Amino acid sequence: MGRMDGEISPDRVADLLTSEEPVTIVDVSEPVEFEVGHLPDSVNVPLSQLPQEIDRFDGADRIVTVCPRGEASVQAARLIAAYEGTADATIESMAGGIEAWEGELVSGMSHDDGDSADAENADADDAVGD
Repeated sequence: MGRMDGEISPDRVADLLTSEEPVTIVDVSEPVEFEVGHLPDSVNVPLSQLPQEIDRFDGADRIVTVCPRGEASVQAARLIAAYEGTADATIESMAGGIEAWEGELVSGMSHDDGDSADAENADADDAVGD
């Protein structure tokens, strides 16, 4: 079993995103929160769905979990670390969450193919009421 490797600062995450090092950014926010703003190249897997989706991270080298305030992401990192498919991965939670992130945020939903255009015109879908 792996274990969570601790927290990583938002500045260090920014460095990782611009480096050649492969990193998987897993945003465990609810989809509504994710649409408002998320880190570039992050994938949205809400914490409640993580147990069913965990095999997506099989064989990843480095995983950073992110959430709005840096609390749910700690839980998510522990959950991913307990998964046998990530035994060799470095798994960290971004300290302070999106609130502490000073870099660029992308809005709209991500697409699994990874080449989503900047979703600035996604405001039309925001009119969904609860």
